[in-house]
Amino acid sequence: MTRLHPNLQDALIDGLDRCLNQGFHAAKVVEWNLKNHKKWGSRDRRLFAQTLYEVVRWRSRLAYAALADEQQARRLLTAWLALQDDSADTELRARWDNPLNEQMRHAMPDWLQIAGQAQYGADWGELAGILNTQAPLFLRANSLKAEPQAVAAALGDEGVETRSRGDCALEVVKRQNVFTTQAFKDGLFEVQDLGSQDIAAFMQIEPGMRVIDACAGGGGKALHAAAMMENRGKLLAMDIHQWKLDALRKRAKRAGVHCIETRLIESSKTIKRLDGSADRLLLDVPCSGSGVMRRKPDTKWKVSAENLNQTQTLQADILQRYSRMTRPGGTMVYATCSILEAENQAQVAAFLAANPGWSLEEEAVRLPEAGGSDGFYMARLLRQG
Repeated sequence: MTRLHPNLQDALIDGLDRCLNQGFHAAKVVEWNLKNHKKWGSRDRRLFAQTLYEVVRWRSRLAYAALADEQQARRLLTAWLALQDDSADTELRARWDNPLNEQMRHAMPDWLQIAGQAQYGADWGELAGILNTQAPLFLRANSLKAEPQAVAAALGDEGVETRSRGDCALEVVKRQNVFTTQAFKDGLFEVQDLGSQDIAAFMQIEPGMRVIDACAGGGGKALHAAAMMENRGKLLAMDIHQWKLDALRKRAKRAGVHCIETRLIESSKTIKRLDGSADRLLLDVPCSGSGVMRRKPDTKWKVSAENLNQTQTLQADILQRYSRMTRPGGTMVYATCSILEAENQAQVAAFLAANPGWSLEEEAVRLPEAGGSDGFYMARLLRQG
């Protein structure tokens, strides 16, 4: 069995307990531990993050193999470490290799297995398998500061090998911490998935426009849009969480973006004051996250059929109320990181049926790809003038 020094093992058990039983997000648990264990070397830091994510990802199948409950952090960790060696207990290995059914083989929760099978049929097994692989690490070269070739050269000088994946996208060949590089500190790139990078381009932004990103979150798409605007015009980044907007301002400063204004959505009046003001509106709405579960494996265990329905109700509400910020003749992009039609095509169809002054210009679906993009949906709608 893979051996861990006691400090690392204790941190993993505590971190897994926080994820499995206390509702903490895996990414936050990893971030906190890496920040507070400064004596860990690069191997320990990498081992902690990878092990925590993998145990969370495979929790239901691990529990079956280990004859444990899904909440038993220590037993699940012990089983995972044992399975990494050829000398693993034969009964443990046999149960791991022979799960009860395909749902357990892919460690899928009920809500996603039911929805996935209903929508994708025989193709669901392959897609579920991809959702359990480690996602590649993609970067977006910041065109406000450097061309992709120059960013790749700067990273290469710091020992980070990349390859071009088209336009401003670079893939890190050997996964490593890029946030400590001088190139990152200088704002030469942002970490952003390939599919996520498609969304700003899909908006058909031009310099000088007035653009609103109404669900800005951490601001990755807003920063990309600002770069496409060449810092000319105005981009209003909005969110219901002030701390996300504060983080976005710091990212914008590093990236050399000065056309972004942030605004907290305090009430429906915040939206009403912006009626008809946007040439381009982005609604990257809250969703199940089913398309990005390679990066956030704990998401699938936090969602249920009930709160998925609540999320769809919220999506429809945001689409209906926020759409009014688009000016006549302007366009709105509705986007999710979901692969479920109920959150995507069905929402757009319902909106169009209820709003005859709008029409669908184009929609696009990106399914998770082995070695490629995560899963995204985007639809561009025209508000007729």
